[in-house]
Amino acid sequence: MANTPSIPSHTKAWVYSQYGNIEENLKFDTNVPTPHPKEDQVLIKVVAAALNPVDIKRAIGYFKDIDSPLPTVPGYDVAGVVVSVGNQVKKFKVGDEVYGDINEITLDHPKTAGSLAEYTVAEEKVLAHKPSNLSFVEAASLPLAIITAYQGLERIEFSSGKSILVLGGAGGVGSLVIQLAKHVFEASRIAATASTTKLEFLKKLGADLAIDYTKENYEQLSEKFDVVYDAVGDSERAVKAVKEGGKVVTILPPGTPPAIAFLLTSDGAVLEKLKPYLESGKVKPILDPKSPFPFSETVEAYSYLNTNRAVGKIVIHPIP
Repeated sequence: MANTPSIPSHTKAWVYSQYGNIEENLKFDTNVPTPHPKEDQVLIKVVAAALNPVDIKRAIGYFKDIDSPLPTVPGYDVAGVVVSVGNQVKKFKVGDEVYGDINEITLDHPKTAGSLAEYTVAEEKVLAHKPSNLSFVEAASLPLAIITAYQGLERIEFSSGKSILVLGGAGGVGSLVIQLAKHVFEASRIAATASTTKLEFLKKLGADLAIDYTKENYEQLSEKFDVVYDAVGDSERAVKAVKEGGKVVTILPPGTPPAIAFLLTSDGAVLEKLKPYLESGKVKPILDPKSPFPFSETVEAYSYLNTNRAVGKIVIHPIP
C-alpha cells in the first residue's frame, strides 16, 4: 500500500451517536480514528464536503434498518487529495485531486466514516479526477446531485428534441437537471418551477419557461411535457403534467404510479463522462450564496439546509 508518512492515527470529524435531529445530535470530535483504505479504496484528505438532504434523513433514522451501525460521521460528497491507495487501485495515485459521492448505494449501509472529517475513504469506482477548472468547493458540490440528475434523465430515456418540466429547478439536483437537459441531452424545451424570487435564476440556468409554484398550478397548464423530473416529491401532480405516453421520474420514493421512483448509484464514470461539459463551462456547479460554511459551522449549515431555502448546494470548507 502506497502512502505518505504524515497521516495521523486520529483526526477531527463531526459525529452523531444516536438517531434524531442532526442539529441536536451532531458533535465535534477531535479524536476519531482515521479510516484505513481497503484494497479497492483510496484515503482522501478532505478539502471540501457538501451537505445533502439524505444526511438529515439518515440521521433521523429514516432507513436505520439498512444503515451501518452508529456512531456515524455523515457526508456523502467529497473533494480532496489522495494520500494513500489500496493495492488494487489503478486509476489514482497519491497526490491526485479527486471528487465523488463516497457511497455507491445511497441507502444500503453507507459508510460510517463520511466526508465531514479530515480524512475519508472511498472505492476507486465512485471517484473521478477533479476537473482542473473547478475549485475543491465547486467540485464537492457536484457528485450526488449531478449523478442523480444525469441517471434520472437516462432512466426515463430522455433524448434530443424532447420537452421537460423540472420540479424544484433551483435546488441542488434541479439546477443541474436543467443544465444537463439543455447542454448534454439537447432538450427542445425546458420548463421549471421555483418560488417567485428564483424565477430569473431558472432562466439563467437555461429554462425557457419559469413557473412560480406559489402562483400557478403547473399541472393545470395547457402545455404538457414529454418528461417531468420531480425533484421535490410531488409525483401525484407531476403525472398530470405529462403528454400521453410521457414519463415522470421522481427522486423521492415511493412516487405515484406511473411515476418511476429512482435513486442514484454513485459512479465515477458518470463524472468522467460529464467532465468535458464542466471543463468547458457549459454545465456549472451551483453554490448557495452562503457557501462555503467553515467546518466549525457544520451544524448551522445543516440548519440552513433544513429550511429548504438554499439555492444550489451547501458546501463545508476549509476542513478543518
